Amino acid sequence: MNMKLQPLESITLVDRIEQRITEYIRENNLKPGDSLPKEMELAEWLGVSRTAVREALLRMRTMGLVESKKHRGMVLKEPDLIFNIQRTIESKMLDESTLQDLFEFRLMFEIGMVDFVFARKTEEQVQELEALAKRANYEYIDNYFSLQDEFAFHSTLYKMASNQTLLRFQELLLPVFQYVHDLQEKEICNLNKENNLITHIDLVEELKNGTPQSFREAMRMHLNPHFERMSTRRVI
Repeated sequence: MNMKLQPLESITLVDRIEQRITEYIRENNLKPGDSLPKEMELAEWLGVSRTAVREALLRMRTMGLVESKKHRGMVLKEPDLIFNIQRTIESKMLDESTLQDLFEFRLMFEIGMVDFVFARKTEEQVQELEALAKRANYEYIDNYFSLQDEFAFHSTLYKMASNQTLLRFQELLLPVFQYVHDLQEKEICNLNKENNLITHIDLVEELKNGTPQSFREAMRMHLNPHFERMSTRRVI
């Protein structure tokens, strides 16, 4: 007999209740502000205890999917996508592989946002960016950059893209900047003009006098040392 055993589901009762409530929300086209059925109704409908339903709802509340309203019970709310990511990152429980993934994510973002930055930039923002670049002046000590200067400059670029979700996500990435900063300290990467490094000052010059295409190319060259480092990672 050639019988294949199927793996057991590692899903709890509360997980299943949460899934069913989510399905109910989707199938009934509920929107933020709409009320969910009462705990007792959900328990009877699902054939489970009120305690299990309450635990599932509490989990959804913690995730920012529902909130408790007086005389209305649990009400749907618009989820804060960044909030849950923020709690995970701030826990400082991310391993090196995840930090590398997040840093690659940052590289993808920064290359993808350049056209928005160029199109939406204001003279005041460019002046602010130029002041940051001149203040830092890329004064490497053994090719070692300032974490504060790097974060401030790239944060301003994110602001210039005028996308609030992107900006909030950028604010979460300080641990990722710290990770790369620490890598640079260990590796003492040879980042200098002889290697055609595009500095922050060069990027500002492209924003002032270049084109979307030239700014995109400059940003890619600015980030190239990081792309090269990440390209050596093991492919999963």
